[in-house]
Amino acid sequence: MFEAAKVGRSVSKSDFKAQRDELRTQLLEAQRELTDSHIPVIVIIAGVEAAGKGEVVNSLNEWLDTRGVQTFAFWDFSDEERERPRYWRFWRTLPPRGEIAILFGGWYLAPIEHRFRGECDDAALDSELARIVDFERSLTHDGALVVKFWFHLSEEDQKNRLKELSRDDRSRWKMLPKKSKFTEQYQLFEYVAERVIRQTDRGIAPWYLIEAEDKRYRDLTVGKTLLQAIRARMQQPLPTEPPATAEPLDLPESASAQITLLDQLDLSQQLSRDAYKEELKKYQREINELAWKAYKQQRTTVLVFEGVDAGGKGGAIRRITSAVDARLYRTIPIAAPTDEEKAHHYLWRFWRHLPRAGHIIIYDRSWYGRVLVERVEGFAAEDEWRRAYAEINEFEEQLVENGAVLLKFWLQVSEEEQLQRFQDREKTPYKQYKITDEDWRNREKWPQYKIAVNEMIARTSTEYAPWTLVEGNDKQFARIKVMKTVCERLRDTLGDDSSAIPGSGIARCGYKAVESD
Repeated sequence: MFEAAKVGRSVSKSDFKAQRDELRTQLLEAQRELTDSHIPVIVIIAGVEAAGKGEVVNSLNEWLDTRGVQTFAFWDFSDEERERPRYWRFWRTLPPRGEIAILFGGWYLAPIEHRFRGECDDAALDSELARIVDFERSLTHDGALVVKFWFHLSEEDQKNRLKELSRDDRSRWKMLPKKSKFTEQYQLFEYVAERVIRQTDRGIAPWYLIEAEDKRYRDLTVGKTLLQAIRARMQQPLPTEPPATAEPLDLPESASAQITLLDQLDLSQQLSRDAYKEELKKYQREINELAWKAYKQQRTTVLVFEGVDAGGKGGAIRRITSAVDARLYRTIPIAAPTDEEKAHHYLWRFWRHLPRAGHIIIYDRSWYGRVLVERVEGFAAEDEWRRAYAEINEFEEQLVENGAVLLKFWLQVSEEEQLQRFQDREKTPYKQYKITDEDWRNREKWPQYKIAVNEMIARTSTEYAPWTLVEGNDKQFARIKVMKTVCERLRDTLGDDSSAIPGSGIARCGYKAVESD
């Protein structure tokens, strides 16, 4: 593979100067068009040490309008990054539509270096590379252009470049002496890099191998390649693949054949007022104790509440939060996305809210809107909501792998009970804000929502993130079932070990800080 980056390509000083100014003009024109196209551009800068990656980025920042470009480096994990899933730091840096983000190493840096050091094996590396492919596929299907550059030098050229850098007091290399191990074992580094590139080189997110010996050739080639990629992307529709899930079952036209999971719920279940008060007091006391225990063990808790309108989500949430110290939790009500949120991938607004280790986050509605309201109301195209099941499962798997306790609740009431609650809200002044025209419109699509909920549960109720269906006609019964489920799950997860380490124990590459001293 890397033989193609060791052939000695070069550009003369006069040719470079003649082409540079024209290229800069073309890049600025493309960038202006990009702003109107609503396409986010992600540029990955990776490669061997001393290949001039920083110089390339400096050139790009000089040639482009920096008001629409942000550059990010990923060396040490900050304290807040260590306490969240690995990809949290990358989701935060994703550019809004119409802008460019340049990422030094990006999500490739840590896996490559950890495999090189022997901190994970090929199997663990391959597992992480599969996750990267899924991540990049999700980004490109959402409209992003992902351009990945690998800068390469021969072993001899690298040694010569390092000698040159060692004489430069401004050289980053002199500030990172431990990086020398990558040059001392050049062949091993090439082996790891080739494995990474081959497994993640996809048409939707290709790698471009750049010979880095001649700086003028290197910089011009990167600029021209980026320009070509932006122009091509703006002239083409979104990349497509076969649907991520099978077509819904074509059910026979018979009432008994149309039954869903929701129809199996016994909505007549009730709890007496006295029993409710007793159970509420017991579980609120336990939730308070478990919340502090989770904080001590640095275990994040993620609670997801979904359900029909007027299903009792707010009441169930308040019974939990009233038992927990306000410094330990945060409730995120999810409504229609803001302009800023619309400018990003639909999961971006949920990643950004993930709490630090030991805290509780409660989503009052969630990422499942993609396969519920957006599906039923037509806000998302069919290919978008169909591939969302896999994207959601991957998101939740990362939460659990990072040590989070994830609980998902669906609160269900009958059509008759919902109607009664709607009417009560209209009559009660302090509840009138809860009822909207949209609630009445959604009610008219009850059958469509039942089908969507049934498929959502079938495709996203996993071993690591199962759904809990809550019979909600009786509010007291529903609230106690939710609280009991939370207590049981936290009790089982936290156990008696106050020094438990977050994480599932699954070996992966790239989940520790990269040395930078």
